[in-house]
Amino acid sequence: MGSDCGNSKECPLKTNTPTIKFTKLFINGEFVDSVSGRTFETKDPRNGEVIAKVAEGNREDVDLAVKAARAAFDHGPWPRLSGFERAKIMLKFADLIDQNIEELATLETLDAGKLFSWNKNADIPGGANTLRYYAGAADKIHGDVLKMSRELQAYTLLEPIGVVGHIIPWNFPCTMFFMKTSPALAAGCTMIVKPAEQTPLTALYFAHLAKLAGIPEGVLNVVTGFGRTAGAAISSHMDIDMVSFTGSTDVGREIMKASAASNLKTVSLELGGKSPLVIFDDADIDMASSLALQGILFNKGEICVAGSRVYVQEGIYDEFVKKLVKKAKDWVVGDPFDPQVRQGPQVDKAQFDKILSYIEHGKREGATLLTGGKAIGNRGYYIEPTIFTDVKEDMLIVKDEIFGPVMALMKFKTIEEAITRANDTKYGLAAGIVTKDLNVANTVSRSIRAGIIWINCYFAFDRDCPYGGYKMSGFGRDFGLDALHKYLQVKSVVTPIYNSPWL
Repeated sequence: MGSDCGNSKECPLKTNTPTIKFTKLFINGEFVDSVSGRTFETKDPRNGEVIAKVAEGNREDVDLAVKAARAAFDHGPWPRLSGFERAKIMLKFADLIDQNIEELATLETLDAGKLFSWNKNADIPGGANTLRYYAGAADKIHGDVLKMSRELQAYTLLEPIGVVGHIIPWNFPCTMFFMKTSPALAAGCTMIVKPAEQTPLTALYFAHLAKLAGIPEGVLNVVTGFGRTAGAAISSHMDIDMVSFTGSTDVGREIMKASAASNLKTVSLELGGKSPLVIFDDADIDMASSLALQGILFNKGEICVAGSRVYVQEGIYDEFVKKLVKKAKDWVVGDPFDPQVRQGPQVDKAQFDKILSYIEHGKREGATLLTGGKAIGNRGYYIEPTIFTDVKEDMLIVKDEIFGPVMALMKFKTIEEAITRANDTKYGLAAGIVTKDLNVANTVSRSIRAGIIWINCYFAFDRDCPYGGYKMSGFGRDFGLDALHKYLQVKSVVTPIYNSPWL
């Protein structure tokens, strides 16, 4: 399965671990130990070795962070600055990210097993550019003047929602950090960020850069720790006005319960997915097979919009399978610092074991393993690109989000069948369509119940395009101006008018 460099003791790693500069909580503009003094280990998924020990925040630390964020919101300058002034600081923050890109990309690879080349060329600069995008919107937040039906005049104000808790996942730590914080900063909110316990290092580095950029004390706080403690404390806190969460559907449910049981805080959830990719007979088979493989193997399948269910029309199915399997066998898995490698290790042992258990489920349930299905080497958390066929809709590998490099490949006959099967899931995050027929593309894209549909492309994200789920994939949108507006509240101001010649 290509190079397995990084999977054996004989193969040298491509980089030395840099000095880890930031391992404490960031609260009210300072790095501090947790109240308990406890720490936890963050590990390198290439080999399972400890990178650093990081402060373990819990409820007491969240309380301190919220107190700082509340004071910064209620009495501090950030919400009261003009949008133009907030934008200047955000742009400086973005420039500082660019200046530290090499170190940030290295930390992200060490912590998450993501490709170094991708971090350096896409995720880290993408985060800086997301800041710039929302900085450009910060001075364009306007309400409306309302035409009333009687002798009243009214207008709306768009006001920051308040203190926000951002709970971000481990698969795209940098992208998610800025997907959440950038529009909230532009809106004038203050916030607490809880990065995933698997990948805390870049969030702490970003906190340092935010301070250097001039973001005031208390505006951006980072509490590292575990979901069951720090995350739960954020979700149930009486003085947090909103929670924005990306992660599993089960945890999303718990956050909604916590909101209902506490102060009915606003909740935005981007949850799981089991996204279909539907390929029609008129598709370019070479392009479609490459798209399908990228759709499941990008970021080692650790992406909520992974094209994990691939439906291919029967006329091209056999030829498609041949091309797909050949490309999968040529896919290079190994050390993510190696520029030839296309897939690094899964994020940690728990995820590694979970993916392998689903592969065993697929075998037991009678699916045919076309290629892959095994771990690679005896060091680190590497898994072969895995493709199953002869699968049925009721199998676990078709129903459950595996979050790994495992594809379920199926055949279909008609457009109607494809639509029905694409929608036969509790999720509704994304979908892909490959066809040269505009009518087919229009019909299918309007029929699949998902938040984003890609036609003749996949993973076509852009910070200007809103993204989020239907059904049990959650609600609320990230990216685009929709994301900015979810961190704003609408206030209507009404006064009577007397003896006006016009209503």
